[in-house]
Amino acid sequence: MKTLRDFYVGSGNDMFDKASIFKRLQYSYNDEPLAAKLRTELNRALGYQPDATPATLGDPNLRTLLMMVLRNHTTDSPWPVSNNPLAKYNQRDRADCNLDLPLWQVVRASTAAPTFFPPEVVTFAPGTPREYQFIFVDGGVTTYNNPAFLAFQMATAAPYKIDWATGVDKLLIVSVGTGSAAKARPDLKAQDLWLVDHAKSIPSALMNAALAGWDMACRMLGECRFGMPIDREIGDMVSAPGAAAANFTGPKLFTYVRYDPDVTQEGLNALGLQSVKAENVQVMDSVKYIPDIQRVGQAFAARHVTLDHLQKFV
Repeated sequence: MKTLRDFYVGSGNDMFDKASIFKRLQYSYNDEPLAAKLRTELNRALGYQPDATPATLGDPNLRTLLMMVLRNHTTDSPWPVSNNPLAKYNQRDRADCNLDLPLWQVVRASTAAPTFFPPEVVTFAPGTPREYQFIFVDGGVTTYNNPAFLAFQMATAAPYKIDWATGVDKLLIVSVGTGSAAKARPDLKAQDLWLVDHAKSIPSALMNAALAGWDMACRMLGECRFGMPIDREIGDMVSAPGAAAANFTGPKLFTYVRYDPDVTQEGLNALGLQSVKAENVQVMDSVKYIPDIQRVGQAFAARHVTLDHLQKFV
């Protein structure tokens, strides 16, 4: 965790390097500093020299199952990409085997947030007659902005061939969000809704709805040990381990925990953070306010995170 913390805190200014004035109609920040940092740090983490040949998604030193969500802009489709050796497109006899992709580039593609960073162009089957390219952007702009349920699918659905057994004592999903804030507009009038307003508001509306929808699905199909209220009708759907009363008519398939702080001003005040301004911690490129963002995480964890949520697994 210290390594991850140092990566973000120490590299924030470098990664959010302002693009030239001529490029800012396309994106706000250059991708070269972030790409270079990812190549260096991922190589170091996997035991290689920072300037060695970049590690691939299928590197043998990557000993944990990894899944990332990308949006393939070329084919207009979400792409959950993993290092699962049994997956269809990870077979080594394929010229375009996904495991041969540079790890840094897949990570970069999965974080290429539109308007913030340029898209990532990835070459498949390089040096062969089948060579082709796809253009990728951040998977957050698919319906899997919250990928927790997608991870459950990959672990249990037959096509992925992992075949993990389901059950509240066999499978634990811990989902960690980056903070949520409903952008209520109490003074909105019908005539305020025009082309520019829709262009600005619809993408985030769809992403937030998808995030909440998958969170609710996980709380329904799983035994939810912790989660902030979803809305006033649904509540939090939290149930004590082994509780007789269920929030769903079917069997529970996994244990589920959702940590996601409310970063509205009201939510920050409830955490005792009246001095933290909501507008400073709600945007992705808030490098200047990293200390405030850390305070939010620390205060939320101190109040809500406990090993009791992970009973039977730790």
